[in-house]
Amino acid sequence: MSTSAEQVLRDGSVARLRPLPYDHPLAQRLVEEVQQEYVARYGGRDAAPVDPADFLPPEGLFLVAEVDGEPAGCGAWRVYPPGGVEIKRVYVAPAFRRRGLAQAVMAELEATAARAGHRSVVLNTGQRQPEAVRLYGELGYVPVRGYGVYACSPEAVFLGKDLPVPAEEEQSWVS
Repeated sequence: MSTSAEQVLRDGSVARLRPLPYDHPLAQRLVEEVQQEYVARYGGRDAAPVDPADFLPPEGLFLVAEVDGEPAGCGAWRVYPPGGVEIKRVYVAPAFRRRGLAQAVMAELEATAARAGHRSVVLNTGQRQPEAVRLYGELGYVPVRGYGVYACSPEAVFLGKDLPVPAEEEQSWVS
C-alpha cells in the first residue's frame, strides 16, 4: 500500500503525509518526541509493546506529516483485532498545533485503513491529554472496552468507531 497525500491546513500551509517504515530515522525522531510528551504528562514512556513490523503495509502504516518540508507530526495504524486496526503514535509537534494537522493525519489513517479492508478502529489515550480526547470525540469516536497493557488503568481512555466502506466497494442499489 502506498499513499502520499497533501492537505491544506487552516492557516493555508500545506501538509504532506507520506508513509515511512516505523524504524526509519525520521519516524523514530517523531516517535521519540511522542515519548517525551508522555514523560512530561504521565511521568514515563508508553509501555505498550510495539514491533516495527506491525506498521509495514499491508498490515499497518506509519505516516509522517511535513509542513513546508519540516517534520510536523505522525500517526500510525496496525491490525488489531482482526478486521480492525489500532491507531498509534498520533502526534503533532508544538510549533504545528492548532492548524488542523491532527485531523488531517487521522483522516488519512482512517482512509488508508478502510482501503486496506478494515472496518473498525480503536485507540487509547489518557485523561492527561484532554485535547486528544476532544479531537477523537469530534471525529466520532466513542468509548470502547479497554485492552492491552492499560486495560485497567484509571487514567486510560479507550475509544473506537466503525470505518466507512470505501466508495469502490459499496454495493449499488441499482439492478
